[in-house]
Amino acid sequence: MGRWRASLSLNLSRIVAITKFNYTPAAVPPHKLFNFNHYSIPRTQFFNLRRFSALPSPIPQFVDDFDYGTHQNLDNNYPLDKEDAAKIPIKAYFLCTSINLKSLQAEQSRNFVSPTSRSSNSIAFRFCNSPSATNEIQIRPPASSCRYMVVFQYGSAVLFNVEDHEVEHYMQILRRHASGLLPEMRKDDYAVQEKPLMDKDMQGSLDFIVLKDLDMDSIRIIGSVLGQSVALDHFVSQVDGMVEEFTDINREMEKHGTFTMNRKKLFQLVGKANSNLADVILKVGIFDRSEIAWRDAKYAQIYEYLREEYEVTQRFGNLHFKLKFVEHNIHFLQEVLQNRRSDLLEWVIIVLLTMENFLSIYEIIRESTAGI
Repeated sequence: MGRWRASLSLNLSRIVAITKFNYTPAAVPPHKLFNFNHYSIPRTQFFNLRRFSALPSPIPQFVDDFDYGTHQNLDNNYPLDKEDAAKIPIKAYFLCTSINLKSLQAEQSRNFVSPTSRSSNSIAFRFCNSPSATNEIQIRPPASSCRYMVVFQYGSAVLFNVEDHEVEHYMQILRRHASGLLPEMRKDDYAVQEKPLMDKDMQGSLDFIVLKDLDMDSIRIIGSVLGQSVALDHFVSQVDGMVEEFTDINREMEKHGTFTMNRKKLFQLVGKANSNLADVILKVGIFDRSEIAWRDAKYAQIYEYLREEYEVTQRFGNLHFKLKFVEHNIHFLQEVLQNRRSDLLEWVIIVLLTMENFLSIYEIIRESTAGI
């Protein structure tokens, strides 16, 4: 009997403790304090009395049936709703025709990030607030806590997580190692969003891309496409200028039947057209396959999506068509200038022959008058 009473006393004390924990005076009157029907305690569990033991009693199983109002997401670091995750801004610039990567790497060796491929036309830098995060460490710092810069030998630079008022600082660094600075930089904006809980590796959206993991290889891939795109804008504008010039010449020929371009100017246009085409194919590497994308299908998906998003192949096709138009006009004008030169030589020969005939006639007349 003593053991039964002790066991009943223990169970009643647990129930009273739980009811006190969940008790609100405004909701439960005093006379209903031990009205077990008022609380959500299963009767079967209440009468499931365990035998008395000297060992400490475990937590009652029916405690979980109470709602303490403290159930939250245990993984607070990765909330389920990531739609409001901040986008990392990306700014691409084309500022010159060549950048000395070796001298730039030597100056910024503290922020230099070792390459993961054999590509020699680009280097990457990481700028973090803490010195430990800047160096190569085992735990990668979050992408949003650092600034990144991918620089290409042909003159493009792509900045990640850099605000507008900070751009000039990085441009000053690049200008010290640049040659052939352009009077006006070409610029393009984009953004990337990181969602670690996303099922896919990447997802495209309007004016930005969503990635499951934004690592250095992803930054290099995004930078390579944006660097090519902004450089392609520059070369397209150069070719558009030549197309306009030839259009004006054709309109002049349509009105007056002639044009006023000299041979030197034509040769300059020939050199400009050829150098633009060579720079796009050889320097920018518009058709070169990225080694990072070739090695991993995840990065290949990002690479192909961005090239399609920026219509790199189509824009190069339009550039090549315009260059064909320029080339056709150059050949035509060369033939016209060559015909002009031939006509001039013919007229010179005609004049010389005429002068020679006049001299011959003069000699004959003088000899005839001298004989008389």
